[in-house]
Amino acid sequence: MSHRTRIKICGLTREQDVQAAIAAGADALGFVFYPKSPRYVTRQQAAGLIAKAPPFVTTVGLFVNVEPAQLQEIVAQAPVSLLQFHGDETVEQCAALAQAVNRPFIRAMRIGSATTAADLLEYAQAYRSSSHLFAGLLLDTLVEAYGGSGKVFDWSLIPKELAPQVVLSGGLSVHNATDAVKRVRPFAVDISSGVEQDKGIKDAAKIRAFIAAVRQADVDPAGL
Repeated sequence: MSHRTRIKICGLTREQDVQAAIAAGADALGFVFYPKSPRYVTRQQAAGLIAKAPPFVTTVGLFVNVEPAQLQEIVAQAPVSLLQFHGDETVEQCAALAQAVNRPFIRAMRIGSATTAADLLEYAQAYRSSSHLFAGLLLDTLVEAYGGSGKVFDWSLIPKELAPQVVLSGGLSVHNATDAVKRVRPFAVDISSGVEQDKGIKDAAKIRAFIAAVRQADVDPAGL
């Protein structure tokens, strides 16, 4: 039986884009609560968008160095079901933030030229030991800015034993999605800029094409 790769469309800012992602078969919807991002949404905006999500579609909040009180205010009004930490948060801070709002979390790890497979295994174990709310690592490319990079990293760095548990991100598009899923076989993929007309403005046709490209990899048993 082939694995069904889960798909998250991130950086959603408009109702029509939320509806397009849902209609295309996205498993998760991502909302950016980092004010410096061009895809930033307020908690009021996010609340309206989250209300459009049907059952069994996960809503994810992306946060960068958020304070506990601020996180509590946001989640109280915009009740995302999963937290995604993209800043300089320590293992202990991630665990405490998740505990403060009783939500599972994923941790974005930015992969650079010095990152090793052993590093990733160590990170995963450290976070898993820190909290029962830890859900997994999201792997992205190391760049200066916080949030998504829009750039590809060396997928061969991902240990085979870790790959089935990670969310693969960074520079994914309809053009490389099939190859990425075949080579890595991640649990999930995360895309934002690769399905946009402009920053924060999604393209429904690109969303459909990206999801189709991932599904093509899912049904290919070769994985090569």
